[in-house]
Amino acid sequence: MTAARIAGFVLIIIGLIGVLYGGISWTKEKTVVDIGPLKAQTEEHKLIPIPPVVGGIALVAGIVLLVLPARKRG
Repeated sequence: MTAARIAGFVLIIIGLIGVLYGGISWTKEKTVVDIGPLKAQTEEHKLIPIPPVVGGIALVAGIVLLVLPARKRG
């Protein structure tokens, strides 16, 4: 598999995430207090926003990279 095909797959995945979900989000647990048997934790929500326009452009670019034939080296 060539680097262009791998980049195409990655762009398609990023594009779909941007168009369908609006970004990548995750939750991180953070310990606030840890005194012996007592432990207080909080959840911290993080988000990397991907605008739908950027997601669409990445999706189209990924499809173009997969559809165009690879150059022949001679």
